[in-house]
Amino acid sequence: MKHISVAAATAAALLLATASPATATGATAIGDVQQAMETLAKTPGVVGAIGGAYVDGKPAGRGTAGSRLLNGNGGTIPADSRFRIGSQSKTMVATVLLQLVEEGMLGLDDKLADLLPEVAADALVERADEITVQQLVQHTSGIPDWFHRSGSTAPAFDVFDFTTYYRPIDIVKTTRGRPRTGEPGETYTYSNTNYTLIGMIIERVTGHTLARELDRRLFRPLGMTGTYQTTKPPEGIKGPHGHGYYPDSTGTLRDVHRFNASWGNGAGGVVSTTHDVSTFRRAFDQGRLLPPSLQEVLTAGSAQQGTGLCGGKLKGQMLGGSAPGLTTLTFSSTDGRQQFAISITRSTVDDNAVVPAMIKTVEAVLCPTA
Repeated sequence: MKHISVAAATAAALLLATASPATATGATAIGDVQQAMETLAKTPGVVGAIGGAYVDGKPAGRGTAGSRLLNGNGGTIPADSRFRIGSQSKTMVATVLLQLVEEGMLGLDDKLADLLPEVAADALVERADEITVQQLVQHTSGIPDWFHRSGSTAPAFDVFDFTTYYRPIDIVKTTRGRPRTGEPGETYTYSNTNYTLIGMIIERVTGHTLARELDRRLFRPLGMTGTYQTTKPPEGIKGPHGHGYYPDSTGTLRDVHRFNASWGNGAGGVVSTTHDVSTFRRAFDQGRLLPPSLQEVLTAGSAQQGTGLCGGKLKGQMLGGSAPGLTTLTFSSTDGRQQFAISITRSTVDDNAVVPAMIKTVEAVLCPTA
């Protein structure tokens, strides 16, 4: 999956994205979400858009624009419908892992080779005996990413294969022979492979599926009734939802809403709603899921500093996620009081034009007097 940096929005890339914090106090004025969605839906390449704003856990506005299917077909997307959240899943998956650390089931300094001996065999993951759990969480392991072809921005997998089940270790195997991105612990380099491995570690340590651990530790306790983790094809999005599109080798746009669930795993397999993803962010930012020392492990290494919203008056974090046919973005204030979540379906190969428009939408809603 790809990742987005809000601080460098024009270079946006997100599938299973990372975060970029904004800086500075809060405001509670909320702009017209429906109007903001209508403006966003006019962006070239956007098929449909939904958004939801929340203050202190209560709805403060929502909207939907564009269409559920290509070329204006299918009516509008229900504003409360589910969507794939892409790399926003990573914070949820990391939270589960760090809860296991808190419970003493593994340690931040535990080595990948000890936790998953199979990935150390035949140097499937080079230097697995040196790579730690903390380095996986913070993207400092140096393990190459499985998402892109080497030297290309195109996906390294068949976007239109909706049926083949790939085990997590099969996905890790696709990185064999690709160059490492640095020494273990040396530098931040975003890699979906880190979180594929984290998903495997969670399943190994708990003896349960990642989907079960996410559900019992986060989704059910927080009342995220519209949220679940997809695992294998043909699992998809339940209920009416937006459909994204991607061009095939002939340039023909094809519906990719059935995106192969295998590729998500720990890197980005969660399906959610604007309400539920905001609920998670509120609980996370208010420190209800992890002790401060472990929350710092996740937030300290995940992003670049941005310039802030509302002229630097609104402090928070913007998380994104992107896959073929979709892009998502959620802003949450540092105090956990305000959230604004957006999901768009698109018909473009990349989201370079879409992400800046989404960020402007966030500012229009959260900074209505700017």
